This record gives sequence, C-alpha cells and structure tokens, in this order.
Amino acid sequence: MAELAIADAVAYARAHGLHALVVERDGRAVAAEYGESFLPDEPHALYSGTKSFWGVAALSAQDDGLLRLDEPVAETFAEWRTDPWKRRVTLRMLLSLTAGFGFGGLGASVPVYQRALDIPLKDEPGTRFTYGGVPLQVFGAVLARKLESRRQSPHDYLRERVLDAAGVRVAGWRTLGDGTSPLPTGASLRAGDWLAYGRWVLRERASLQCCFESSSANARYGLGWWLGVSGAPEDLVYASGSGGQGLYLIPSLDVTIVHFGRSNSYRHEAFLKRLFGKSRKP
Repeated sequence: MAELAIADAVAYARAHGLHALVVERDGRAVAAEYGESFLPDEPHALYSGTKSFWGVAALSAQDDGLLRLDEPVAETFAEWRTDPWKRRVTLRMLLSLTAGFGFGGLGASVPVYQRALDIPLKDEPGTRFTYGGVPLQVFGAVLARKLESRRQSPHDYLRERVLDAAGVRVAGWRTLGDGTSPLPTGASLRAGDWLAYGRWVLRERASLQCCFESSSANARYGLGWWLGVSGAPEDLVYASGSGGQGLYLIPSLDVTIVHFGRSNSYRHEAFLKRLFGKSRKP
C-alpha cells in the first residue's frame, strides 16, 4: 500500500493560505487540518470546482433520456443552425471546453444563458481547449430548455439526481442578474459535503467514466475534471477552483482529499508531489 507523506503536504498547504485539508483513505479520515481562522464546518466557495458537477449531471440526464452528449446545441436552439461553426458544437464539446469559445466568462463575468448563446466562437469547434465559463452556461441553457416541462432548473435537477444521492447539501449558490445560478462557478460547500461528493464519484466511477476521458484538444481534461499530475498515481483526477480549491480522487488508493485555501500561489502539482513523497522543498 502506497504511503502518503501527509506531513509534507500539510506543510505545503499551510505555507500557501490553508483553510482546510481533509484526507480520507478507505473511508477513514487520516488527516484533518485547518487554518487558524477557519472552522471545520464552515462553508467555502468552490469557485470553478463547481464545474465538476456538470459532466456528472449530463450523464444522469443522458441516462434519463433528456439529452445525448454528442447531440448538437443546434437541435435545441434554432438560431445556432445557420452558423457554420456553432451548428457543429455538441454538448460534449461544451463540457470539455473545446466548443471554440474564447477565454472569459469567469468569476463575476459569468453571462446569463441568452448572453452566452449569443457570444460568437473564436475557434473551430473541437480543435482547441480554452478554459472559461461560457461553454458551461450554454450547456445550462440547453439543459434548462429540456427541463421546462418538468418545471425544474438545471440546479434543481443536479440536486435531485446527483447531490441528494451523494448525501451532499450545498450551503449556497451565487445568483446572476436574472435570478438564475451559474454553472461554471458559484457553489459553496462544507468540506464534509465535498468529501461526500468525492466518495460518491469514486463509488460510481465506472458509470461516470466519460467524465474522465480526455479530448483530442487536451489530454489532461475530461468533462469538468482535470486528469492526472506528474508524480501522482496515474488514475488521479481532480476538481480545481481559484485560490487553491481542490477535490482529489485516487481510485487505486481509495483516497479522497479536499483542500480549501485562499492563495494564488498554491499549485495542485506541488501539493501532490509532496503528498506522494516526490519533493521535500518548502
């Protein structure tokens, strides 16, 4: 069984704005460290860690017959059918951030659904990975349209089909100017709830495999999840948010890790190298 260099990982996290670090192995907590002013049960913004919910929700919606990952957005929004690039964009491209949108739509700049649908593409669909929030908002627009007959929002559906099953309670969601909540960011969770989500994803990993398959444009990104880090087990996947938010899953070790922080100097790769004994630098 691989050993975890927890003391080294904790030292790195404390040097880079630690709020909370909880490590579980085989369903048992092996470390729980908190910053001086952060309470163990305190909710924390996930920022872009929120993206990790939506590939999972999309697979649930596919199982429910609501959508297909490879269906074009143009099947739902007729105005996309006349654009030679937009008519080729699929839901899978949106979730893998390869639809062709330029960088943007993050933080306070997340557009409402209609604004996201109106934004022109910068690149040919499927050819380039570009990090941003706009593709998730377009996916939200599609899912919202498909849920109209159920009188549900995408967030209602996520809660019913995924979060309730995982035993997760969201402490809060940001809202946009039109009263909807964003998809690429905006969720606040307690560490225990993000751990519960991670444990559930590990249990359901076989049925969620599409979330952990890369695109031809980026070998390190799936559907809302980052894939692999040098020096860590090959099957590691993680959700990432601004300021050092991380949910790390290592199926081969049955390890789930939540990190909350507040530092732009925190690096996932550096933390994981220390955790797996690959570095002893401060």
